[in-house]
Amino acid sequence: MNHSSMQPLAGVRVLDLSRVLAGPLCGMALADLGADVIKVEHPERGDDTRDWGQRIGSHNTSYFNSCNRNKRSICVDLQTPEGQELVRKLAAQCDVVIQNFKYGGVRKMGLGYDDLREINPGIIYCSISGYSVLSQEKARPGYDLVIQGETGMMAMNGEEGQGPLKFGIAAVDMFTGMYSAQAILAVLFERTRTGQGRHIQMSLYDSGMMITSYYGLTAWLDQKDPPKFGNSHPSIVPYGVFEAADGPLVVAVGNNSQFRKFCDEVIVRPELALDPKFATNTERSKNRQELLPILLASIRQFERADLLARMNEAGIPCGEVLGLYEALQSERTAQTQAWHRFEDTEAGPQAVHAPPYVIDGARSDVRRHPPHLGEHTAEVLSELLGIDAAQLESLGSRSVIR
Repeated sequence: MNHSSMQPLAGVRVLDLSRVLAGPLCGMALADLGADVIKVEHPERGDDTRDWGQRIGSHNTSYFNSCNRNKRSICVDLQTPEGQELVRKLAAQCDVVIQNFKYGGVRKMGLGYDDLREINPGIIYCSISGYSVLSQEKARPGYDLVIQGETGMMAMNGEEGQGPLKFGIAAVDMFTGMYSAQAILAVLFERTRTGQGRHIQMSLYDSGMMITSYYGLTAWLDQKDPPKFGNSHPSIVPYGVFEAADGPLVVAVGNNSQFRKFCDEVIVRPELALDPKFATNTERSKNRQELLPILLASIRQFERADLLARMNEAGIPCGEVLGLYEALQSERTAQTQAWHRFEDTEAGPQAVHAPPYVIDGARSDVRRHPPHLGEHTAEVLSELLGIDAAQLESLGSRSVIR
């Protein structure tokens, strides 16, 4: 299989005007699938995330590197007329534009959807904002943490009796980036029939509401907040984190047959499966406050390795609970080639996550390391716009580019 056959989006060009996480993650998803993604950054500070997280070299960080692999970076000052004209010329040769400027910002620069559609009718333009364009709050800036609070995500997270708790990662930003990539892929497919682009308008708030999923629907039906279940499942029992004699493990008993095996072959308490109060998942959920203390006490009598062996033999889903670094270094992770190692010209040996896509038995690769600030400015402007060295030097001397 040749290299290009593993890249479904080879030949698609994306102009990524976004910054921070949701937009860049959308662009990276397209890049991981083979698109040529050109990331446009401010000539001095670059993407905001070049100042977040662990420093890697002079302008890269752990945060920036996590959502910008497989891209090319160019530095253009979009506050200058010349910079705006450069981006318009680039957009004329691109299939997709991604932007998450504050409401109305791109129109002031002449880079809105209507502006670019005039020069490229097939452009697929994805705008990402904090709040929906259908909302009276459409001009309000949005941030992941704020949206987690406003959509009820914090209210459903954590243990019963605990106050609001945010997710460990910026879940709203990440879901918004993935939803945006899905929409772009759908319109790319549609464009093969129509030849026309579209304006995709995504918001963090809409994505945050989607994340509430079955919790949100339960609240809608009950007309009140559902209880918090922490590491347990709101609808399935036993399903959660339990403490063995020597550490935590996950037990995920998904059906009544598995529960009988769990009682008979794992914790050796066959009478529990025969009790009408616990015979079905519906009854176990109803009587969880009676059942769970019994299970906790029984599970605590066994070593973790013994329990995992018994459950694996019985076909019951289960697993260890590992620390993050422990998981990253595990043999399971190594076997799946989930990390890509590379030599950074400034910082030496580095690594980034490999794309999660496995197509025809091969994992999508990291073709480009996360770019240094403005690393590809000369390359892109010369390649796509035919700008020569003298013009590049002139633009650079006036801080239009870097």
